[in-house]
Amino acid sequence: MMKVKFILSAIALLCVGFVAQAQTQELKIGYTDVDFIMDLMPEMEQIGADIRDYETQLQTNIQTKAQDFQRQVQSYQQAAATMTEDARAAKEQELTKLQQDLQKYEQDAQVSYQRKLQELLEPVQTKVVNAINAVAAENNYTHIFAQTAGQAPILLYTKEEDKFTELVLAKLGIQLPTPPAGN
Repeated sequence: MMKVKFILSAIALLCVGFVAQAQTQELKIGYTDVDFIMDLMPEMEQIGADIRDYETQLQTNIQTKAQDFQRQVQSYQQAAATMTEDARAAKEQELTKLQQDLQKYEQDAQVSYQRKLQELLEPVQTKVVNAINAVAAENNYTHIFAQTAGQAPILLYTKEEDKFTELVLAKLGIQLPTPPAGN
């Protein structure tokens, strides 16, 4: 019985300590829409053009390889009736390998596209994160949340009083676009 009282007393003291510590440290939480900030960055226009050019280049290469493959398939289909069984089997094996190579090239192109996009976005993301950190420190925020992570919302409810995104945009020297009249 004495041990139970001692343990309960220790837990109560521990809880009182946490409450006292929480009261001495002011909690200031903010949120921001990183995608919105990134979209307003002047660098994004050039990044968009660069990635579209890169995508076009990849698509052109894929189309060239696909057309070459189709030509070889058509050539085989026209000559198949006059080919020996061994020649037909060898050509089919060659065409199967070409098809696999084309599929692998398409997959590699997708990976290459994602890598290029990340490479182009990284300096802008770093700039935005540095601005968020600076604004948080200057305004004594203890926590900053992203409004979303991809398509999934992180912030489910907040009062609209927090102007953290506007402070970050000001830090980056970007003016908040004015909403169209009537909104």
